[in-house]
Amino acid sequence: MKITLEIQRSNPETKTEAFFQKYDVEVKPTDRVLDAIIDVKRNQDGSLAFRRSCAHGVCGSDAMLINGVETLACKTLVQDVATSDGDVVRLEPLKHQPVQRDLMVDQTRFFQNYRAVKPFFIAVDDNLKAEREQVQSVEERELFDEPTKCILCSACYSACPVLDKNPDFIGPAAIVQAARFVNDSRDQGLEPRLDILDQPNGVWPCENNFNCTEVCPREIPITKLINQTKRQIKKYREERGESINDAGQDSAQKAARKAAKEKK
Repeated sequence: MKITLEIQRSNPETKTEAFFQKYDVEVKPTDRVLDAIIDVKRNQDGSLAFRRSCAHGVCGSDAMLINGVETLACKTLVQDVATSDGDVVRLEPLKHQPVQRDLMVDQTRFFQNYRAVKPFFIAVDDNLKAEREQVQSVEERELFDEPTKCILCSACYSACPVLDKNPDFIGPAAIVQAARFVNDSRDQGLEPRLDILDQPNGVWPCENNFNCTEVCPREIPITKLINQTKRQIKKYREERGESINDAGQDSAQKAARKAAKEKK
């Protein structure tokens, strides 16, 4: 079958305005969208810029918008987005990150947020003195199993509507990375990460839109993990007689809550 890839093209270095360019490609329904993009690059337009690496849904480098939805090109089959000859498949770069060129985005801010949550093991003092492996139970492992699946593709970051109005929000992926260690019984957990999580642009701006959960290629329950982290922070603060630092929550959220109370 023949489909048309409608790809957003742009080159900030030459100050070229973004535009859509169409390429006709012969494909099989079971081909991946990534295969079609590579075909364009090899046989029609060598100037097309995009990222790819493993092509097996592990590295996350080929995340993009396909027909308006964040996904991995290597995990999306043609038959998932096109059903007949002549169908148009629109490809766009991820949102909330500056476009470097065509389908490539600058992930500097995304990874700054990732590093800010201390996404590494911070050993409890007793663990430092241990002379053998710190064995965990199945139940202890299950507490942080889901976050370990994250491949940092930034699809959730792109899909998050909160970032449309608050670009300083740390974003769902960073909170997922924090949850991986917060829930690890061998790690010091929440306290060393409060400076970034419990602040106006930390966990609190999340509005439970579930967009992040819906687009995650690894099916991580992102919204659930964010809410879990919120509860853990509240419990931590309450036990110490402290208040949470949610002053930066979007004013619209607060107005919505106020309106809901007034209705009651």
